[in-house]
Amino acid sequence: MLKVVGMKEINAIFEVTDRLGINREWIEIPLGTELPGKVRKLPNGKYEIVVDAVVPIEQWVSVMEADLKKLM
Repeated sequence: MLKVVGMKEINAIFEVTDRLGINREWIEIPLGTELPGKVRKLPNGKYEIVVDAVVPIEQWVSVMEADLKKLM
């Protein structure tokens, strides 16, 4: 179980958000993980991306991308 988000996870997230054209200044990635991971739009317009604690980041980013597209 992943407890702390590292550069591997952050880079995987930015790969997706860059491709979607979302400015990195509008992304908040807490350093803690949750089960399940989640994506939500904050009241200030930024996106909060909480990494899943169990699903490997390589698999979870596809779920994250789908969730981001719903919020855009």
